[in-house]
Amino acid sequence: MKRPPLILPLLILFVAPLVEAETLPEFYQSEYSSVFSDRLRINGEAGAAWFDTGEEGEYPDNEFLVEEAKLFIEASIVDDIYAFAEIDVMRREEPDEKLQLGELYLDFEDVSKLWNQDRVLNVRVGRFDIPFGEEYLTRDAIDNPLITHSLSDIWGVDEGIQFYGSLKKFEYTFAIQNGGSPVASDYHPDKSLVGRILYRTAPRFHFSFSAMRTGKLDVRDDRFSEVWFGNGFFRLLGSIVTSSTLEGNLFQGDGHRQWERGHVHLAAGKLQYDDNDAEADNSRDLHYFQIEAVQHLNRSKEYPWYAAARFSRITADRGFPLVGNGSLETYLFDNDELAEELWRLSLGIGYRIGKNVLLKAEYNFENGKSLTGENRDEENFFGMEAAVRF
Repeated sequence: MKRPPLILPLLILFVAPLVEAETLPEFYQSEYSSVFSDRLRINGEAGAAWFDTGEEGEYPDNEFLVEEAKLFIEASIVDDIYAFAEIDVMRREEPDEKLQLGELYLDFEDVSKLWNQDRVLNVRVGRFDIPFGEEYLTRDAIDNPLITHSLSDIWGVDEGIQFYGSLKKFEYTFAIQNGGSPVASDYHPDKSLVGRILYRTAPRFHFSFSAMRTGKLDVRDDRFSEVWFGNGFFRLLGSIVTSSTLEGNLFQGDGHRQWERGHVHLAAGKLQYDDNDAEADNSRDLHYFQIEAVQHLNRSKEYPWYAAARFSRITADRGFPLVGNGSLETYLFDNDELAEELWRLSLGIGYRIGKNVLLKAEYNFENGKSLTGENRDEENFFGMEAAVRF
């Protein structure tokens, strides 16, 4: 199979800054419409969809579904101290029809004003998004210009403490989190360390570098990483009899260019997996990248039509569980289905009604091959979705 050259996305990224820009499009800025009182805000987001995939995909039966439903509660405690809670009523990746806790944290904003430095240091304590890369910032249905995400789609919610702030053209975030999947307990004293440094070279152009180690995860009690990768998570690749821990390290660079009616975003990274299997060496490296471009088709800021495209690819020379559009049970847990390569080309169109309603449709081509040489060519996706913020 001919592999798309990386030089093309790199060329697009560095030519894009030459496009003249005037104002940031307001519809990319979050806005919630419901205010309960001066000290309490209750808001929500939801997405209703119709999905269809090939016969080896997750939705082979033309399904109507609620892809996402969330409630947010934000309360002002005292000056610069806030409490935030997110209730996941439904999420595509965990469709067990039970209410689940999303984020829940206390935010101590502008701590650095104690030494007369504005916004240099803020502190967050509780359960919050894993601050790796930039895709997780726009992966909710109302913010995502497409329906699916990139193949790597690195995200997760974990317990810990986070430090973040900005100084001149730099922004940073650093967190210490449990690393393992269980919400109520952590079964290994080693912790996850994750951080991102972002530099704005111009108001509409920035790049960032992220790094993360999951820390050692107990294979019997933690079982899985809290961070998701490839529409799955890290699990033990060695023997449960001769292994006690697994871990992963990730590195990623992002570049983003915005112009008046669109943007282009490029991200590339590396994942290192290892476990302590006494009988085998299961370590391996994965490489991945994605490029996303969005262009509005009319000049209306309140009711824009847009077209979007995203290409993403993951390679793993020794194979890795990569779910993609496929069945979670098959491609995450079956060692005979480890993927050597997977790529996805997504093409979509959308229409925004103000800031809080988004109608969109997407078709994506997904293909790759397993470590055994079998092709994965029955997982293409077609979907339509209505997303709202209220």
